[in-house]
Formats: sequence, structure tokens, C-alpha cells
Amino acid sequence: MIRILFIFLLASNLIYGQTVVDVVVNSEDHNTLEAAVIAADLAETLSGEGPFTVLAPTDAAFAALPAGTVEALLADPTGDLTQILLYHVLGATVLSGNLSDGQTAETLNGAEITVSINDDGVFINDAKVTVADIETDNGVVHVIDAVLLPPAKPASVVEVIVNSEDHATLETAVGAASLVETLSGEGPFTVFAPTDAAFAALPEGTVEALLADPTGDLTQILLYHVLGSTVLSGNLSDGQTAETLNGAEITVSINDDGVFINDAKVTVADIETDNGVVHVIDAVLLPPTKPASVVEVIVNSEDHATLETAVGAASLVETLSGEGPFTVFAPTDAAFAALPEGTVEALLADPTGDLTQILLYHVLGSTVLSGNLSDGQTAETLNGAEITVSINDDGVFINDAKVTVADIETDNGVVHVIDAVLDPTMVNIINVETTMSITAYPNPVVEKLNIETINSNDIIESLLIYNSAGSLVAKYNDLNGIQKSIDVTELATGSYNIVLTVNNKNYSKTFVKH
Repeated sequence: MIRILFIFLLASNLIYGQTVVDVVVNSEDHNTLEAAVIAADLAETLSGEGPFTVLAPTDAAFAALPAGTVEALLADPTGDLTQILLYHVLGATVLSGNLSDGQTAETLNGAEITVSINDDGVFINDAKVTVADIETDNGVVHVIDAVLLPPAKPASVVEVIVNSEDHATLETAVGAASLVETLSGEGPFTVFAPTDAAFAALPEGTVEALLADPTGDLTQILLYHVLGSTVLSGNLSDGQTAETLNGAEITVSINDDGVFINDAKVTVADIETDNGVVHVIDAVLLPPTKPASVVEVIVNSEDHATLETAVGAASLVETLSGEGPFTVFAPTDAAFAALPEGTVEALLADPTGDLTQILLYHVLGSTVLSGNLSDGQTAETLNGAEITVSINDDGVFINDAKVTVADIETDNGVVHVIDAVLDPTMVNIINVETTMSITAYPNPVVEKLNIETINSNDIIESLLIYNSAGSLVAKYNDLNGIQKSIDVTELATGSYNIVLTVNNKNYSKTFVKH
């Protein structure tokens, strides 16, 4: 009875108490496969829980390979041999009854096999299944009559483009921009590859114009399609951004309609190569254009209306629209609103005076990106006075103004947004204390400005008045008493800083003269 049951199990290809590895080891026709599995250290893996589907080439299948192939593979078992063996294994149990013509399945190698079913039988790629459905405790084995060779990765992302029937325009563009050698290098690269149809959808004459000047806009557009790392589709997330080789960022969107790079849909993902990966997209990505000038940034900003007005009033628009380069520290409307009441109006009333000097104090005559700033660094402004950089846990500061948005690059420089108006007066004041309570009233003032200190025994050793350009305009010495009245009738309309020297220490107060 036991013998009859054993014969029945064999006839039914049901082998329990064994693994897919046991099937290979116990087979008289799979000695080469057994040796290969052991050499590649896969015996333990394939004896695990699984489930696995193993497509098992016979000894005759290995013998049909070119002379020396098996020996070369066994000499380096952790290299090509491992990848070839994993290409014969699926991470699921797939019985022959579940196979269909044209079906594909991903192997443990990561590449896919294709099933064909016709009058001659069942084929995996070009290998015929000669014995099917040898079931085990951890999967199933199908015997095949040829060794499956995984598709070789293209050597480079350029090779994918060149070998594609849908990327002739991209191939021409990459060649014209002299990027073939670069993108054939080590990488890694991720290329978002627009199809010929994507280029054809651009306005008429665009492609021709780009190819006519390939080292200009064309190069920048192509570099905007390349990342300097390998990013597979499984590592993309909705809202993700990534910097391209152009320097500008692309944005990933994932929704029910698919995966999008900016507004371009990914139609084919994860074409892996030795130096990266290619994703096919259905539209050409156009990098955001830099503003033409630092003035354009200010004009187009919703937060810089006051600065725009000031730059116009001081006749600096043409200057800051020039070649440059410039670095502009741009105070927001809120920064101007925080000045003492009437200050902005007073400055605009005499735009060629103090206003011009204050604005020029916000401009450097070079392009300085945030990454080139260092704590304690100083730089001379177009006003002639220096600003000082401070970097701490709270951020980056220009004098006492915090940089809230950095590195808005333009064709003639860069803009950094700051949260306070820089005061060139303060560069002439040394060791200014802030603890003493000083009152200056009325503020704004027309004729008489009253100065009070909090203590009756305070001796005011000197009182200096600086205009907003940092120039000393008035000086008083040996002022005794806690209240002094200063005649400011002769001062021009504008913003001023008082500097009091009391008990050998300096204190500052701002006032506006109407």
C-alpha cells in the first residue's frame, strides 16, 4: 500500500517534506544547476519558507551554452552566476494552470520573464517547459530545456536613448549639446526622457531654434531633465522635489492618474542602466527662467511694494537693472512698516538724499550666495559702509536683520529677503548699549526735541546726531541734567539717530524730523 502511494505521489508530481532545492539535488538531470546553486550560496535561501517558483534548466541546457561559459560562471559565483540563477526564480508559487500566453512575471533578479503558450507547448522566454508542477513544501519546480539569460542592462542612460525608437529628437539634442560623453560617464544619473511626440508638441520652430544654439538654452533644458543620482519610481513620493543638473528643481506629483514630473506624465518607469535609470515622460520639462534683474524680483514680489516705490523714487531702477553683479538685501513691507512713524514718508519726500544712501546700503557690488556667507564676515556696500554677517542657531543675519528667503538668483545677481531695514548710521556707533531707558519726544519732531534719561544722576557727556547715511550732523558736549531740549530746526527732513554717551557708555535712539 505504501509503495502504491509513493508511486502515485511521483506520478502526480507531489513531493511533500521537501523543498525546491531538494528537487534539484535529487534530480539526475540537474547536476550543473545543483553545483551552481551551492556555489552561489543560494541553497539556504531556496530552502527557506518561500514560496518560490523555480524554472530549472537541465544539464543538457547548460551544456548547450558556449564552451567555457559554465566554468567562467562558477569561477565567479557571486557575480553573473547569482544574477542568472535569480532570474530563474519567482517569489511566488505559480502552477502551470495559472500561466497564460503573453503573461510576464518579475524574477528575484528584478527582470521579467515572459510566458508563451502555443501548439508546441509552454515556453518561458525561449525555453520550453518539459516537466511542470513539481510541488514542494516551499513552492514549485518547472523543468525547462534552456538556460534563461537575464536582459543585460544598457551600459548607460545614453544607450537607452540611442536604442529607443521613440527618442530620436532627444538623441539628436543630446548629441548637439555635447552631453553624450557626460551622460555615458560613471554617474549615477536619473534621466526623464521626453519622447519625439513630446518635442513635437512644443510650439512650431522651437526644436529648430534650440538645435541652432545647442550650447545655450538647449543644454540648460536637457540638464533640467537629469538628476545626479539614481532615483527609481518606488522611491518617488507626492510633493517630492529634487535638484537637477541645471540647478533648478523638479516636483513630483502622484495621483490617481499616475506619476508626474512637473506636468509631464511618466509613461515608462525604471529602465535601469549601469550608470543610472531612465524614466520616459510625455512632455518636455522647461526650467523656470531666472528673472532678468534684481529689480524684477522686487517688482514681482507681493511683499516688497515699499521697496519697489523707494527704488523708483531714488532713480535706482536703471542702475539695478544693469549688468551688475549685485547682491540685494530686500526688506519686506513689514520691515519698512516697523520703522518709526513717518520715517518712510520723510525718506520718500527727499529720495535723492538719505533714501538713496539707505537703499545703496542694502546692495553689494558682487553676487554673494548664502552658501558663501560666514559668521563675522563683513562686506562693503554701494553706500561705502559695511554690513556684518552673523550666523547662529536662529539663522543668518545681516547686521540685525534676519534673512528669511535666500538665493533668489537673477541674470545680474541675487536677492536675499530680510525682515528689517538696514541702518547705515549704526556702523559709526561703537559699543552701543540697549539697557538704558532713553526717551526722545516728540517723535516725529519739527523744532524742539526733548531728551530724557531714567536716572536723575545720569551725566550726559556727549550727544551726537547722525543722519540716515551715517554722517555726523550735530554734536553737543557736557550736557548735564536728566532732560535736555535740542533745537533741530536746521536739520533736513529725514530719519536720524541720537547717540548719547552717559557714564562712559553709548546709547542710541532714533527720531524722525519733519
